[in-house]
Amino acid sequence: MNHLEASFTGKNSLWRYLVMIASVFIVANTLGSLPLILAVTMKPVSDPVIMEEMASRPIDLTLLGIDPLVTFAMMLFPFLTALLTYYILIKPLNHKMFSITLNGTNSIRWKKILISALVWLILISVYLLVFLKIDPDNFSVNNTSSSLIMLVVLSVALIPFQAAFEEVIFRGYLMQGFTVLAGNRWLPLILTSVLFGLMHSFNPEVDDFGFWDMIPQYVLFGLIFGILTVLDDGIEAAIGAHAMNNIFLSVMVTHKSSVLQTPALYEQHNYLPWTEFTGLMIMGIIYILIMKKLFRWKDFSILFSKVYPAPSEI
Repeated sequence: MNHLEASFTGKNSLWRYLVMIASVFIVANTLGSLPLILAVTMKPVSDPVIMEEMASRPIDLTLLGIDPLVTFAMMLFPFLTALLTYYILIKPLNHKMFSITLNGTNSIRWKKILISALVWLILISVYLLVFLKIDPDNFSVNNTSSSLIMLVVLSVALIPFQAAFEEVIFRGYLMQGFTVLAGNRWLPLILTSVLFGLMHSFNPEVDDFGFWDMIPQYVLFGLIFGILTVLDDGIEAAIGAHAMNNIFLSVMVTHKSSVLQTPALYEQHNYLPWTEFTGLMIMGIIYILIMKKLFRWKDFSILFSKVYPAPSEI
């Protein structure tokens, strides 16, 4: 094992973690958000009706005449700047190589990313087909124009940066940081999953459906990707599944409360949080079992084991 055992390398003082989290947050919300801020401020609004609608749905920039694909790209750009900031700071701040927070080694396992993405694509495709069959009235065709092709291109080009940033921060950086404090695997898994869920508290879905109806779903996502990270000894597989999940949803299904408003193929009319939670839990269990078979993990007992520094780190 390498990933969590490598937690003890470098510098791990609390202030270093606080500086890193503050830095990526500030950069993402200033430099990263600059294109979005400029686009909004350069579209003056005098119509009180539009102003009222913008106040209630600030994520819907089509009200300002901004193309939804442009909005989509601008909303993903902050994640790219945040990931770049992390990459630049991790060595001088924590005295660690970027790849150490990925899997505890000096290389990236690209094959793991691709295999995981493919498995998740198959599962989520089946998931959507089942829902289309069970409740066809809840979906309608939303977009069959050429813009769908551009949406696929933008999604494949940009969403991996968003997914990689979230996985690097939560299942990489913070999971290793909590491991230094806890000395085990299960507590960092729980803590990072809860924090991952709370990070999504500002999503419009939470405003529309309520904190206690939506946050459990995000925490569950965190648990699935966290378990995957521990069992696979690194975050590459989690990046692949996370990226594919968001690409698929951006291209295939949208609904009025979605944080990323895209001209997707289908529109879902009634979003049922606890139905989605149940479906995600079933899909997550199947996914973990498939990955266990493909990657030949021995068992799940490692989730509850202690973590000790590698001999070279003692």
